[in-house]
Amino acid sequence: MNLQQLEHLLAVAETGSFSRAAERQHLTQSALSRSIQALEEDLGARLVDRSGKRNELTPLGEAVAVRARRMVFEAAELRRSAELLKQGDLGAIRVGLGSGPGAMLMTPFLIHMARHHPGVQVSVSPGATELQLMQLRQRTLDALVVDVRRTAPAPDLAIEYLTDMRAGFVCRSGHPLLQAGGPVSFDALLRYPLASIPLSTEVAHLLVTRFGPQADPQQAVSLRCDDITSLIATVAASDAIYLGILAPARVGIAAGQLSELATEPPLVSGARFAFVTLAGRTEAPSMGLFRQFVAEQLRD
Repeated sequence: MNLQQLEHLLAVAETGSFSRAAERQHLTQSALSRSIQALEEDLGARLVDRSGKRNELTPLGEAVAVRARRMVFEAAELRRSAELLKQGDLGAIRVGLGSGPGAMLMTPFLIHMARHHPGVQVSVSPGATELQLMQLRQRTLDALVVDVRRTAPAPDLAIEYLTDMRAGFVCRSGHPLLQAGGPVSFDALLRYPLASIPLSTEVAHLLVTRFGPQADPQQAVSLRCDDITSLIATVAASDAIYLGILAPARVGIAAGQLSELATEPPLVSGARFAFVTLAGRTEAPSMGLFRQFVAEQLRD
């Protein structure tokens, strides 16, 4: 038995297919089959049920896979620790940012690293939280900063609370709704395009509770995008209304280009951001730079 055989078994477990597992492991299907057979012979029992279109693990195969995941993970972490020690430097930074953190942190962090730590390799990936969680588990990202409401707790994730940030409605400074001089109803908002990132089920429920069924984001939001910077630029150039955390709009509000739009009843909501890593993963020294920057910058 060896780690490579265990990795091959896990690939079959995750894909349900010898052909897809072989492709993932960069092997021929026959080579992967021989590896699994050798593991089965070593353990003296069948690990994979090969009947039907989908290959499934036997009860013993499931038990082996549970331990194999821990063994493969620990082996990878040993290699990572050794590599970091050999490098003798800060190491690389590979992080994913959710919509709110991306709008507030991505460009400032790249500028900060270019000015103060030009020798550190930095990769910052914006995008959907679900995709970033997959990349974190595949170890192509080392950490995420995302809204915890879009991150389901899991045994393999370490979720560290960072901060809450207030949400609201924002429009351009000359918007017709501002002429009323006071709070407006949600029905009045719906006369114009509502722009927002994809919202969690929890936030959708809060909006419906606060404003009624017409506030269901599936129907109310007509401009949906993961990039808050693009949403705010759209609002500044049109009569669309932005719904989301207010911090990314604060520069435009301070410059008089944008205005927070009060509603009746008022919106009482926000985002809860967290730092997400793989539980037990060895952290590169450079991650301390990123953690410090996030703590200083991610605030209302």
